[in-house]
Amino acid sequence: MSDEVVYWLQQTLNALQLGSIYALIALGYTMVYGILTMINFAHGDVFMIGAFFCFLLSSMLGLTFAPTLLLTMLGTALLGVVIERLAYKPLRQAPRVSAIITALGVGLFLENFTLALSPYPKHIPMLLENVTWNLHGISLSSIQAVIISLSLGLMLLLDYIVHRTSIGMAMRAISWDKTYVPLMGIPVDLIISITFAIGAGLAGAAGTMYALAYPVIDPYMGITVGWKAFICAVVGGIGNIRGAMVGAFILGGVEIMVVAFFPSTYRDFVAFTLLMLLIVIRPYGILGKPRIQKV
Repeated sequence: MSDEVVYWLQQTLNALQLGSIYALIALGYTMVYGILTMINFAHGDVFMIGAFFCFLLSSMLGLTFAPTLLLTMLGTALLGVVIERLAYKPLRQAPRVSAIITALGVGLFLENFTLALSPYPKHIPMLLENVTWNLHGISLSSIQAVIISLSLGLMLLLDYIVHRTSIGMAMRAISWDKTYVPLMGIPVDLIISITFAIGAGLAGAAGTMYALAYPVIDPYMGITVGWKAFICAVVGGIGNIRGAMVGAFILGGVEIMVVAFFPSTYRDFVAFTLLMLLIVIRPYGILGKPRIQKV
């Protein structure tokens, strides 16, 4: 293969790695919006808490990658349920701006709580041996392979749950019309809590994988990454599971290509410009559809 083809394939691998992490976080945004039509702005900080769970489990308890990942997902899932029950459930009938302000407050609380406990950046120990394979000039590390394959597996599992299980059917029913769903015997509160648990668990998995690829973490890491994951959800069509995945890989590819050809300082500028252009051209996102409001 020519050097140019090798270069593009290498950048594609890098884009898949970054897009996989964005996708796991974006799914939490889009699931909550799909059911409650609210933006959980604290979700990026749940991702940050997941990275710190990874640090505690790996450095203090000495756990390996697999138990660290599973316990982190469990811990962030429980955190998501607690946030939903304490902060969001009392505001379901309140004006939407109240829920938005509360979400921002929860995010600030998580940031400052973590900052009070650990004000300095932390270094994650090596959870996996990083082996690099070279095929015709294309380098693939074991960490890249784990992040991409595991993220795709989790995304396929979520897609199966949403479209092939009774829980997923209940989620879609609540998303369609949560007024009449309780009359059909669906436990709305339980399904909403499960939705928050799944979204937060995926954010915890993203935090672990992010710490695996970029092993220095800090309490403010969830702000920028969270906003970019939100962009992914909007680009793909917020409320659409598959759209969030598509948007994540698009943004991951755009960011990698920007860094490949321009100074890295342009990366965030391009990401947010992409969001503004798409909102103007296609307000509902790539796979999104306008909600039909009954009057």
